[in-house]
Amino acid sequence: MRRTLSDSTFLRVYALLLLALVLTFGLALLGYLAVDQVRQENYRERLASGPMQVLAHLAAEQPVDERDEWLASMSSTLGVPMTLHPIDDVSLSYFDRSRLNEGRPLVERHDAAWSVLRRLPDTPWLLEVRVGGLKEMQLRGATEALRTWLSGVSEDESAERLARLQRVFKIPLEVSPTPPSGVDPIQQSRLEGGEVVVRLEPGLGVLYVHARLGADRWLNIGPIPSFEPMPISLALVLLGIMLLVLAGTIYFVVRGVEGRVERLERAATRIAGGNLDTRVKVESNDFLGRLGMAFNGMAAQVQSLLRTQQEMIRAVSHELRTPVARIRFAVQMVEDMTEEPVVRRQLQDIDGDIEELDQLVDEILTYARLGSDSAQGIQLATETTDCRAMAHRVVDTLAPLHAHLRLEVLEGEGVDVEADPRYLQRALSNLVANACRHAEGHIHVSVTREARAVRLDVEDDGAGVPEADRLLIFKPFARLDDSRTRRSGGYGLGLSIVQKIMAWHGGSVVVERSQRLGGARFSLLLPTPDMLQGEPRHAWGRRIGDA
Repeated sequence: MRRTLSDSTFLRVYALLLLALVLTFGLALLGYLAVDQVRQENYRERLASGPMQVLAHLAAEQPVDERDEWLASMSSTLGVPMTLHPIDDVSLSYFDRSRLNEGRPLVERHDAAWSVLRRLPDTPWLLEVRVGGLKEMQLRGATEALRTWLSGVSEDESAERLARLQRVFKIPLEVSPTPPSGVDPIQQSRLEGGEVVVRLEPGLGVLYVHARLGADRWLNIGPIPSFEPMPISLALVLLGIMLLVLAGTIYFVVRGVEGRVERLERAATRIAGGNLDTRVKVESNDFLGRLGMAFNGMAAQVQSLLRTQQEMIRAVSHELRTPVARIRFAVQMVEDMTEEPVVRRQLQDIDGDIEELDQLVDEILTYARLGSDSAQGIQLATETTDCRAMAHRVVDTLAPLHAHLRLEVLEGEGVDVEADPRYLQRALSNLVANACRHAEGHIHVSVTREARAVRLDVEDDGAGVPEADRLLIFKPFARLDDSRTRRSGGYGLGLSIVQKIMAWHGGSVVVERSQRLGGARFSLLLPTPDMLQGEPRHAWGRRIGDA
């Protein structure tokens, strides 16, 4: 079945990239044409600046009643139409008028021809020359006009005019006392006869114009360059700009897709951290939108199954309390009815088993409550907690129960964290109780502040935990086959409860070998408040766990 553009991310990205290519190509073409247009206008202005100054000055020197005749003669000489217009009769923009008032030529395109305008000095008239293209006749005519303008005055005035012309003439211009070099004998004889000679430099594509000003002065104009294609450096600049525009467009297109995938990744990370109430915002009906809907359905299903499982565990655990209570009551009644030592000893063993079963039910309820609260998105009621004072409370509570062990909290400064004091104390108490079951004689509890976390270490001098089993011991009801067996007590839920409590706080629990006592060292790692700022708790739990 065909997918529409709105339903297919591939088609939409493909269409956007294709549109970006077309737009970039169009921009590059427009840029090339604009640059080429500017270069052509600059080239024509370079050619027109000198001749138009000479023609404007010659026209201004003509008597008013003779200007029309002069214009007709000069038009015939140059082979181009020349006219005079009152400046107020010509439609000009502010910038065009300013350009003309500064004595600069104005080049405008009219169909296939170019119109060159220049204001006559100190007059309200504009001289207009229409040029279709650069021809030898025009070069000769312009040079003849220049020679007339420089020759019809005194030598000082001619030098002053030449200096003024050289300041605005954008093509090399000089008057030399020696004949020009590079001309052939025929051109030399024509120069001697007073003609204007146009010389093409072989292989260079440039023109030179020579004319004689007098007995010992020679006018040299050039080189006059021809209009060349766009230089390779300028073409590379345009190509670089095109690639930058294309790269920027593709970046924004791909970044949009990547941003949606990143949101999916963040949601998956939050769910992996225990926040099963996380959902993805569905923005479209394409495959990413459908993936988001499937992701939300999966999260809802997992949350529902986990909630059902936790509710079943709680229900079963609560239901176990009633028969356990009846069995305990019956045992107490039988114990009150007999004085036989053997029977009373058996009854005491049964009572111990009942007590152990009752504690197991409490552990299962605690484990189920932690999983259920995190699945439903319930937040911890945190407050500032003094970790060292909490460690002393745990040790003071457990030390009388294990008189054969030496439990101590190592000295150090007070360390505060933001945590639920009840759950955090439960986690530390489980670790100390676990150490008491496996220690030989010493248990150390230490509290330290590191760069990125607060660390609570519980170390013992027991057999330790094999490296291969350090992840297994945190699974519910998991037991090891060596020193940490059923004979040492416990139900296999204590460390699982610790791990859930730490994950809920955004921290982690790790186990390694104790360098101080030689046994196991269990460490609770809690992120500090400044480390948690701006990031979810589960993300810091993974970071400090990796550290």
